Amino acid sequence: MLGKPLFTAAFAAVALAIASMVLGHDLSRKPDSTDFKNHSTGITGLNPTDFSPEELQELQRRFGVHGPQTPIAQLFTQGVDQLEPLRAQTLSKLERLEPIIHRECRRQHVNPMLVTAILFDEIQHSKPGEDFPLIAHSGLVKTHGLAQIGISELIHQNRLPKNPTKEDIVWAREQLLDPAINIELLTGKIRRLKQELGFPDDYVLIASRSYLEAKAIATLTYLHNGKLDYPARILRYMQDPELHGLMYGDRVEDYSWLI
Repeated sequence: MLGKPLFTAAFAAVALAIASMVLGHDLSRKPDSTDFKNHSTGITGLNPTDFSPEELQELQRRFGVHGPQTPIAQLFTQGVDQLEPLRAQTLSKLERLEPIIHRECRRQHVNPMLVTAILFDEIQHSKPGEDFPLIAHSGLVKTHGLAQIGISELIHQNRLPKNPTKEDIVWAREQLLDPAINIELLTGKIRRLKQELGFPDDYVLIASRSYLEAKAIATLTYLHNGKLDYPARILRYMQDPELHGLMYGDRVEDYSWLI
């Protein structure tokens, strides 16, 4: 019986550790697209959103993620998800952003349904006033814009120096408040983290294709948000029929590709 995959200190954490235990992958060789396309579509009994203590410790060491969301916060999130007018408003906003999402995902080799699911969640659960310039420039909030991206991401993507000036920070906040730039940065963040986890740059992760890819997406989303309930929510949104309809209309043949 296959044991639960563990992260190794060198991972290429998801790609190499899981591939070595699940796929019999040779750790001495860097994985390529063929490795991920040829493996099975699922492994019975494994939940990609479950993280072992060893995995969480390794992610904390490498990326400094936060940990579990409080029960009260989880209840609040679930309650917000039941508000139909808010959902309709979020879907309407995403519909206007659909061309930008597709453009950036094509350019950066990222699954558009992953970006859409993250945006849906972040917009749906945003706090009132977070997108106001006055609030953003006050320094009271650390993340900004549609996808709640921090200024540190601009440093990671070499758009800011490692020690930004006050003027740099003002400029960065303005960039993050621009919807198109925010989506570009979110897509770039997913691409960057995917590379850090050892996946080929041009490989589009599809959760429905395999446990390995679902686990990778769960890890990417956890690294984006830092809360343990977040990956399961994003994977659920990636399968939401309304979000699929919004992004792809009636093109049923594309369905398995999108998730």
